[in-house]
Amino acid sequence: MKRFAFVVPGDLTIPTGGYTYDRRIIGELYRLGWQIDIINLGDEFPWPSTETRASALERLQAIPEGRSIVIDGLALGVLPEAASELAARHPLVALVHHPLALESGLSAEEAEELRLSERAALAAAHGVVVTSAATARMLVADYDVPIKHIAVAVPGNDPAPLAQGSKDGTVRLLSVGAIIPRKGFDVLVAALATLGGLPWQLTIAGDRRRDSKCAARLDADIASRALNDRITMLGAVPPQRLSELYKAADIFVLASRFEGYGMAYTEAIAHGLPVVGTSVGAIPDTIPRGAGLLVAPDDAFALAQVLRRVIGDADERQRFATIARAASDKLPTWHNSAQIFAHAIEAFA
Repeated sequence: MKRFAFVVPGDLTIPTGGYTYDRRIIGELYRLGWQIDIINLGDEFPWPSTETRASALERLQAIPEGRSIVIDGLALGVLPEAASELAARHPLVALVHHPLALESGLSAEEAEELRLSERAALAAAHGVVVTSAATARMLVADYDVPIKHIAVAVPGNDPAPLAQGSKDGTVRLLSVGAIIPRKGFDVLVAALATLGGLPWQLTIAGDRRRDSKCAARLDADIASRALNDRITMLGAVPPQRLSELYKAADIFVLASRFEGYGMAYTEAIAHGLPVVGTSVGAIPDTIPRGAGLLVAPDDAFALAQVLRRVIGDADERQRFATIARAASDKLPTWHNSAQIFAHAIEAFA
C-alpha cells in the first residue's frame, strides 16, 4: 500500500498559495491511490510558541516508524532537531515553497535565524520537493542541498475561461494575493497614485487576516492618496468569484518582493491576461516571454512607467494577451504535478 504522512503547519483551508498547493496535491494523490495521514502541527509557524512546538514534536513522534513523511517547510524549517530525529526512523521529505528567510518584513537577525535553522533541517531530510526550478537553484547555491536530492513539482492549473476585459473604456487591473508585506501592495498603490489621469480601476483580492497590521497600513495608504474610489479591497474570495474577477480583468498586476513560484501569476496566464510583475524569485521563469512586463521589486517609479504603458496602449495589451492565451494551453495540470510528487516520495524512500 502506498502510504505516507503529510505534515502541515495549520489549516489547509486557509486561502494562500502554499496551502492551496498542499491541498490540491493531496487530492490528486488520493486519486492516484495513495493513503495519506494528514497531521496538523498548529498555526503558529514559523514562530511557534513553546506549547505549540512541544505539541508538534509529540505528534511527529507518534507517526509509526518507517512510514514516509512529507513536512511542509513552513514547519520543518524551524524544527531542525526534530528533522534529525525523524530522519533516523523515517524516509523524510521536505516540501519547500520558498525559503523562510526570504519572507518580507523580517529583521536581519530573524532572517539569519531562519536561514540557519532551515539549512540544518534540510540537511537532515532525505529529499526535498520544491515548487519551482528557481527555488531548486537557490537551495543548491545557498543551502548546500545536493541537486540529486531535489525534485521540482510545480503547481498545476485548471482549465479557465479566457478573460473578456472591460467594455466601457476603463482598464480593469486585478491583483491577487494575501495582504502581507511580501506581495508589495504598498509599492503598487504608490505607483498607481502617480497615474491619476489614466482610466484605471484596481481590484485587490486576498486574505486580510494573515497580517492585520499590514492590511491596516494598506487601507490607510489608499485613503491618504485619495484612491478609495479607484481601488476595491475584497479580501479573500471563493474560487468561482475569483474566476469571475480574472475574466473581467484587462491586466493582472502583482508587485511581489519575492515568489517561490507565484500561483496567481499562472492563474492570470491561464485566463489569457497580460501580466505586470517583478523580476524576482521564480517569477521570470513563471511568466512566458512576451506575455507581460517585469520590473525590479520595490521600484514604484519603474512599475508606474510600465503600468502607464500598458494601460495606455490597447494594442500592446492585446499582443501580450495573445501570447498568454497560447501559453495557457501548455501549463502543467495538477495531475502532472502529483505524479512528479509521488515519484519523489518513492525515490527518496
